Amino acid sequence: MEQLYQRDIYGQTLIELGKQNKHIVVLDADLSSSTRTSLFAREFPDRFFNFGVAEQNMMATAAGLASCGKIVFVSTFAMFATGRAWDQVRNTICYNNFDIKIVASHAGITVGPDGSSHQALEDVSLMRVIPNMNIIVPCDGPQSRDAIIAAANTKGPFYIRLGRPKVSTIENKGEFKFGKAQVISEGKDVTIVACGIMVNEALVAAKNLLAKGISARLINLHTIRPLDKDTLLEAAKETAGIVVCEEHTIVGGLASSIDEVIAENHPTKVVRVGIKNRFGQSGESVELLKEYNLTSQDIEKAVLSIIHQENRLRR
Repeated sequence: MEQLYQRDIYGQTLIELGKQNKHIVVLDADLSSSTRTSLFAREFPDRFFNFGVAEQNMMATAAGLASCGKIVFVSTFAMFATGRAWDQVRNTICYNNFDIKIVASHAGITVGPDGSSHQALEDVSLMRVIPNMNIIVPCDGPQSRDAIIAAANTKGPFYIRLGRPKVSTIENKGEFKFGKAQVISEGKDVTIVACGIMVNEALVAAKNLLAKGISARLINLHTIRPLDKDTLLEAAKETAGIVVCEEHTIVGGLASSIDEVIAENHPTKVVRVGIKNRFGQSGESVELLKEYNLTSQDIEKAVLSIIHQENRLRR
């Protein structure tokens, strides 16, 4: 499978959008070479603003620009966009429902050697509690482009989560629709729901499980808010349980979103494959995925736990 940097796609898509709409402006916090907003800056220097290490000021200024009719893309590392500037995101952006798109890179544990201070493991949770915020976690490069275009064409604030490393392109996932999950493969035994880089891990797990005679339905839930409740409830009713996979803490993110829907509407077994009450640490991405139990093998184990429980109940 082809591997691409999501942030490369982001920078290229910004240029594409900038040519189409003169009202698009881009802000960055001294990380434009890493976030790839530098591509837009070279093409449209009069519509790019570097704020230095001043993320709070950047978010507040984005609100001011949006109040004047601009469509504002704001970028920095996910830790700083969501943690350091949470006050401004809540009170100046989302409270006013401004047309601001926060596209944050270097999210999750796979930031790697940068370590805990730069590994945003709580960012989706921080954004999900704020009213009006839309959240997309694309699974690969092409879907990153789809997400950015959808955000540009949809009124209101967005948080789009991108990673640091290259990610494999998922084939045959179908058309991207904001707010609508993608069923990548049908299955009748168990459902696997994933977002971001975990979609590829889940795909590997589903193939391995099929070889063992277990049919897993695989759902790419790229839009965490608004959540596609219909697809989730259909899966809850038609399979024995759900395994939720995210490169994020299991508190407040994708798993919590699903838990809330399932508990209220159709209770079923939900097993969470995510980061459990831990900070990040320095290391290579592959090593960290193993250390934090975020591999395809961990997903397989979670699925098998549901199957074994189901078999015991039938006896």
